[in-house]
Amino acid sequence: MATRRHFTQEYKDQAVSLVLDSGRTIAEVAKSIGVHEMTLGKWVKKARESGQVPDTDLSEPERAELERLRKENTTLRMERDFAKKVATWFAKEQP
Repeated sequence: MATRRHFTQEYKDQAVSLVLDSGRTIAEVAKSIGVHEMTLGKWVKKARESGQVPDTDLSEPERAELERLRKENTTLRMERDFAKKVATWFAKEQP
């Protein structure tokens, strides 16, 4: 029998922020944080209906910084993945 998971309001708010601020889809974020897509969708819908989501768009400097950070994040993820592969390869080489 499966047990029901409970999430704090802070966790829900952070998950909703990931969807709204990152430009990623609900499905992508749900998969990355290990929450069912329908659950995260309900959290986002509730946040939008309650007015917790600001309607203001990003300013040009904020948008430029966000784009720069996204590119940096992608680069760092690739470097991390490469380092993991190298470490695995070296670990296999050890007698």
